[in-house]
Amino acid sequence: MRPRAAQVVLASATPSLESWANAEAGKYDRLELTARFGAAVMPDMRAIDMRVETLPSDRWVSPTLQKAVEERIEKGEQSLLFINRRGYAPLTLCRVCGHRFQCPNCTTWLVEHRFRKQIQCHHCGYHEPTPEACPSCGTFDHLVACGPGVERLAEEVVEAFPDARTLILSSDLMGGVKRLRLELEAIAKGECDIVIGTQLVAKGHNFPLLTLVGVIDADLGLQGSDLRAAEKTFQLMRQVAGRAGRVETQGVALLQSFQPEHPVMQAILSGDDEEFWRTEAAQRQDAGSPPFGRMAGIVVSGENEAQVYDLATHLARNGAAITKAGAQLFGPAAAPIARIRGRHRVRLLIKGPKGCALQPAIRAWLGPVRVPAQIRLTVDIDPHTFY
Repeated sequence: MRPRAAQVVLASATPSLESWANAEAGKYDRLELTARFGAAVMPDMRAIDMRVETLPSDRWVSPTLQKAVEERIEKGEQSLLFINRRGYAPLTLCRVCGHRFQCPNCTTWLVEHRFRKQIQCHHCGYHEPTPEACPSCGTFDHLVACGPGVERLAEEVVEAFPDARTLILSSDLMGGVKRLRLELEAIAKGECDIVIGTQLVAKGHNFPLLTLVGVIDADLGLQGSDLRAAEKTFQLMRQVAGRAGRVETQGVALLQSFQPEHPVMQAILSGDDEEFWRTEAAQRQDAGSPPFGRMAGIVVSGENEAQVYDLATHLARNGAAITKAGAQLFGPAAAPIARIRGRHRVRLLIKGPKGCALQPAIRAWLGPVRVPAQIRLTVDIDPHTFY
């Protein structure tokens, strides 16, 4: 029997830059849906400049957004308030001595989960009861939660809209998939006025009565050194904004931002996806980054920090196979999260041109290396995360 040609359909409202570049190069055929189903239209995208809003330091919903929510409640419509942070607050510290609660196994802060009355690490799962006193200075009643999470936002919303029916969607809440299904059904039936959610609610859901999306911290994803930060932020904001106005009534998406003039924010607000992809592609091409160049992340990890650095240093000093292939080897350096689950993490980065035979070079480089049993070495080609 003769083999038949097969075709794969990749469907996304927010494709990756790699997919966009492949379509531009003619490797992929591109099919576009230029309008929503039926009478639905794309939401009206607006920014709320937080630099000119007046609100207390312990509040996160701007007066402009609060007014918009009130208007939706009066009309019998629903609002979604989105913040991509689980728990109550990402950091707890002592106002007397400055002690910060950090995971004993990871170089990350412990996140307060007030509903469960504990502080927890989101990387290794370590948790302990929420302390009443500072373990460093012993002072009571001086621990402060810094920054908002979905639980803290819910607390503020209940105070601001005491008569509204509020529902929280977060993967941390008890009940699992069954509870989530029931909550999604309740939203679709109009049994709540305000939905407060994390990335869990950003895509794939259809809520007929939801006409307003408010993003509490639209700048959050632009922080850090991830070369894909702009792409990920653009995708997430477009996805969550797409929950609004999916039937007849046009929706509105309000993005609270301290830098609304940022190119990513401007691209989101303009709705010009093509301009964003062209700009992002040009920047990646100038930097020689994927998909216009090759990269590989190598992470060496282990419980003994000296052993980890010794192996990483040995790899860096014996990288002739990498340079012979026309690529550059950088590092070693501590990974952005330098310890996870008690294991120290050191990163090396390889960068090469588009035509570089990266995988054979890495095999030739790492093949002769004897990795101790207690050391773990991972290779990630064209990595999507850099922690």
